[in-house]
Order: sequence, then C-alpha cells, then structure tokens
Amino acid sequence: MGKWMMLILAAALALAGLTCRASAPGRGDRMDLTKPDLESLRVRRARFADVEITVDPARIAPEDRAALPHLIRAAQSMGRLFWRQASPTGTELRREVAARADATGDEAWRVLRDLIDIHAGPWDRLDHDAPFYGRDAKPSGGTFYPPDMTVAEFERWIAAHPEDRESFQSGFTVIRRSGDRLVAVPYATEYRDELAVAADALRRAADATGDTALATYLRARADAFASNEYFDSDMAWMDLGIGDRGRPSAIDMTLGPYEVYEDKLFNLKTAFEAFVTLTDPVETEKLARLSGMLDALEANLPIDDRHKNFARGTASPIRVVNVVFTAGDTAAGVQTLAFNLPNDERVRQAKGSKKVMLKNVGEAKFHGILEPIAAVVLVPQLLADVGFDAYFNFILMHEISHGLGPGFLSLPDGTQTTVNLVLKETYSAIEECKADTLGVYNTLHLIDTGFLPEELRARTGATYLAGLFRSVRFGVGEAHGKSNIMQYNFLKTFGAITHDPGTGRFGLDPARFAEGIQALSRRMLEIQALGDLEGARAFIAEFGGMPDEVAAALDRLGHVPVDIRPTYTLARRLLAE
Repeated sequence: MGKWMMLILAAALALAGLTCRASAPGRGDRMDLTKPDLESLRVRRARFADVEITVDPARIAPEDRAALPHLIRAAQSMGRLFWRQASPTGTELRREVAARADATGDEAWRVLRDLIDIHAGPWDRLDHDAPFYGRDAKPSGGTFYPPDMTVAEFERWIAAHPEDRESFQSGFTVIRRSGDRLVAVPYATEYRDELAVAADALRRAADATGDTALATYLRARADAFASNEYFDSDMAWMDLGIGDRGRPSAIDMTLGPYEVYEDKLFNLKTAFEAFVTLTDPVETEKLARLSGMLDALEANLPIDDRHKNFARGTASPIRVVNVVFTAGDTAAGVQTLAFNLPNDERVRQAKGSKKVMLKNVGEAKFHGILEPIAAVVLVPQLLADVGFDAYFNFILMHEISHGLGPGFLSLPDGTQTTVNLVLKETYSAIEECKADTLGVYNTLHLIDTGFLPEELRARTGATYLAGLFRSVRFGVGEAHGKSNIMQYNFLKTFGAITHDPGTGRFGLDPARFAEGIQALSRRMLEIQALGDLEGARAFIAEFGGMPDEVAAALDRLGHVPVDIRPTYTLARRLLAE
C-alpha cells in the first residue's frame, strides 16, 4: 500500500471512530485518554525530519546576548497563545499525553506527544486537518469564534449591526457570545495575562540591548499588547534592522499576531507567532539593491495600469537572517522559510513591507527535502539545474511579490475596502498563488533586464517545478499546498508542464513556461483588482483538485520527509545559562 493510501486509510479510521478518542477534560484537570495506535502514528511522524539548527553566536555583542533569553521567553508566550487560538483543548491534551509518555516510557505516547507538538493539536496539518487522535473535527475558526457560530450568523449580525462591522472584522478581536448577542473582544482583553508576561520580557530585553532601534520596537510592541493598537509598533518594526552602531543590527525580532491562515472561516483573525533571529550582514547587503526596485516591478505587472499600486511605501527592506528560535503559528506544521510583513495595508502604504529570509532553515529544507524530491519527480535533463541559489532567489521574489499588486479597493458602490476582506475564505490561496507566480515572473524579468544572471533562467524553472511537489505535500487543504496544486494544474493545462506517463516524471516546455507564468499571474492579479470572489471560488474549484499523476508522484516520495522538525540549539543553551 502506498504512503498516501495509508494516510487516507488512517484518516478514514479516525473519522469512523476506530482510533483512540480523547474526550473533553473530565474531573479536575484530567482527561480520559485511550492508548493510541502506534503504527498509524509512526507513518505521520516519519513525514518530519528532526533537524538541529544553530547559529554561531561569536559575533553577538554582549548586550545583545543579554537580550536574547528575554526575547526567547517572549516568543514562548506567543507559542502558548497560538495553542489557545488553534484548539480549545490542545494545551490540556498535550500536558496529559506528555505525562503518560514520561511515566510509562511507551513509544506510542512519545510519538503522539511529538505529533501534537508538531501540529499544535491532534489534527494533521498535512492531511486536511484530519484527526490523528480522537474523532472531533478541527474547528474551522479555531477559538476565534463561538464553536456553534456559522458564517451566515456572523454575516447576518454585521448586516443588522453595521456599527459592529469594524470590530468584528478586526484582526485583533475574538468573537464571543453574551446572552443572545455576538460581541467582539479585543485580544488585549482575551489574552491579557499571557500578553503581560510577553510584554515584561520585551521590556527587559529592551533594557538589555544597546540597539536603539530594537529597543524602540520592543517597547512599542509591549505597549501594543495592552492597547490592542499595533500600527505604531509595526511602523517601528519597519525601521528595525540598521542599528545606531553603523552596521546591521545583530538581532532581528518579529513577534505578535500577524497571519490569518488559522482562521479558515473568514481569513480575518490573526494568529500569534515569533521569530528570534540574527542578521546575516553579508547576504543582506547582496540583496539590498532590490529594495529600490519595487516601482519598476509594479510597473511591469501583467495587468492594466489602472490596477497597479504605486501608493505603497517603497522602503521595502530585505533581511537575510539565521533563526535562533521560532514559536506559534510559524512553528506549527510546515516551518516558515521566509515572510513578508506587516500585513496592515496602512503600514504598507506608508513604508512598504519588510522581507525576511530564514537562511539556515532554507538550507536545511533544500538539502534534506527538495533535492531528494527533484531526483524522483523531474526528468533527468532538469536535475542539474536544481540549485540552492535559484531556491533562495525564488523565496526572496515570492516575498517581494506579496508586496506588489492591489491592496485597497474601491467597490462600485463607493465602499473602500481591502482585497483580503473581499476575497474572504479564498484570499490566502489566491494570494499565495499570486506571490509564487509573480515571484517567477519577476525573476524572469530581472534576468531579461540584466539585473540577474542569464544562467539563473534554467535553474529558476527546474527548481520552481520541483518546489511545486514539495509544497503540494503540505496538503491541498492548506493555503500553500492549495496554491501549488492550482499552479500545477493551470500550467499543465497551458502546456508549460509536461508529464511522461511511462516514467512518471515531469518536465517543462521552455517555449510555454514564461507565457504560462505570465497568464497565471495576470489571472490572480485580476481577481484581486476586481475583488472577484466568485471568480476566485471558480478558479479554485477548477484548478484546486489533485490530479492522478501528481498523486502517483507523491506516493513515490514516501522516503522523503515532507518537512523538518527543528531543534534550536542556541536557544536551548541561552535559556540554560
């Protein structure tokens, strides 16, 4: 039986109630747990390779080193908050399972604990959130909304109470019931105690560091946790990077509520995450020239000029960093390779956005995952063109492309809104598809203009194609996986991707590849520019399914991990000191 069939069978057994069940908490703080099935858990655990990731701390100034433990503790608070957002009982379940693993030494409990840690709950993020322990389905809205609230009820409430629209659609509120009413509760109230712990750690770190820009950001973010107003601290974060010592800041810190992937009802509510990183000054300097090219890239977008967005700020700093520690949303399931923040369109309009690339994480994924995938799925003539330079460049251009294209929209009735609000549940998949395809489109444009070397052209196509199979393995129910299967299906239909039924391997038609990338980029941009929700839904329905040849290829990748499970050794050392 192929690996993917085994996963499907395991999920079916779980849904049928034939695997073990974890009930809601019982008396006191105990849970009624049944011993899990080891074999089905082993299959899922094997999809994550254990990797130690560290950073050479030798160049860190003493005051920065003193700040790092406080930053790691603040990041740990973000992790605890994310667990509360992702599952109503995940924290309790993890505690009980860990207690059994420690008390018995039984492998089944240990593997279950590992999986709960990886996925931040008992649902497999690579398998459409299928439960691997218990029978309860994962709440589509996490704990952001009442468990019995429907999409229709939420929308009816806003329609009947327009004065609540802003607070209900805010990324920094949860929705709760108060009698027969729905109410919006600020994060600052809902998560007050844990946010106070994080704020205290940030202020201690600010006192320890000699970097004025870092200290300013940390204090502003600590204040935001109490005020529920994140604009000022996001603006301060955009200035973080070049310290007052005449060189790039050693520490680059990001934490707070940002991405909306965990809210699968509306893509509205932000999840807590944290990155504690050290700047790679050499690699950052290499990429600095791209920061001033956003207007040129915007002008070259394959869409009508009236839809192009030159109003966003153009600072767009790019940072190459090495990770010391991550927590929260970024550490759940698939590990983040790079990010483009903030998502607040007001900040983007004023200052642009910052692209942060996680080099040591990227290297671990490229050598441990992408190279073995390419060896299985690509036609032999493409294998020599798969390279880390193209992989790293694609990640960079993906993040830059998030900051291009429509942001604010004016609807026919004169309403001012944003793309994410209009596209609702489709936004994440459409936005990720846009960023991927524009990433390739922009790379080819920069090669054509001589900014990037010509030899990168072939490596870009080959590495991009292998990367589709890496990301589809995240699951087509997840935004990035859905995005990549849409890209594959569109480009295959366009004739840009080829498939050899005899070998099961995939190639590219060079004459069609650039045209296909441009056509798909244009379609994503048009959906966003027009706020075309029905068009987005129709595109996902047409191109979001798993074709047989891709499923067969994925089944041949059973020996290749889907992603990594990192252990951050420097963070452990710093906390132990």
